[in-house]
Amino acid sequence: MFDGRERSELERSLAAIKRDGVQGIVFGTTAVLFPHRDQIIQFAMREKLPVVYGRREYVDAGGLLSYSADIRLSYIRGADYVYRILKGAKPADLPVEQSRNVRMVLNLKTARALGIAIPASVRLRADEVIE
Repeated sequence: MFDGRERSELERSLAAIKRDGVQGIVFGTTAVLFPHRDQIIQFAMREKLPVVYGRREYVDAGGLLSYSADIRLSYIRGADYVYRILKGAKPADLPVEQSRNVRMVLNLKTARALGIAIPASVRLRADEVIE
């Protein structure tokens, strides 16, 4: 498990990943690691390690792939709930919603640099492809 609250913890985590021969990583949307995204992406590139991120910002910064809910739509839905509550709706009466707007963003430039051939079937399923 990644730990990156402090830079020294992140460096220990990255060293353990290298030492243990990890072949790929999937991690979520944790805000703890976000400030270290450039260091994580550079490590993944150096180690030729495929990583699937829980936030598209990692892919925009050079990461391989993200698969996550579209946060913008979540904010829009949240604003709708606030509006309804301010208009008198009782929060307990509002339904719990699960996001159905999952987006996959793929960085082909990074895939090529990692030596990973992305099948056409995966490229076609991506909501956005960065060349």
